[in-house]
Amino acid sequence: MIVGMNHFTVIAEDEKKTLDFYTGLLGLRIGHRPDLGFPGAWLYGEGPQALVHLYFDRPVPAQRAGVIDHMAFTARDLRTVKGRFDESGTKYELRRQAGAGTWQLFCHDPNGAKVELDFDASEKAD
Repeated sequence: MIVGMNHFTVIAEDEKKTLDFYTGLLGLRIGHRPDLGFPGAWLYGEGPQALVHLYFDRPVPAQRAGVIDHMAFTARDLRTVKGRFDESGTKYELRRQAGAGTWQLFCHDPNGAKVELDFDASEKAD
């Protein structure tokens, strides 16, 4: 029945910091969003599907992560992405997945949501 993940929704405590993280640091782009009657943004990768929806009008829950542990994205150009994180001072953990060798970069967005970026094992970190 399920054919893929449609999107994640993040409640943004700070609109600017959240957009800077997802567009400036991760490279997503703001795209079409219908008028839903409340402020927010839809963020896209390279394809036509919005990957992240942002709410700008709701309070952030006290238990920030809730029952969802993290969101993961397939990514490329590890060196460039790592350089962006280093330059911005954004904390992250980079590790290789046992067996497959996939590079996994873990970080948190400005609202406390845990984000994973997965890079092909053939990429170089340095």
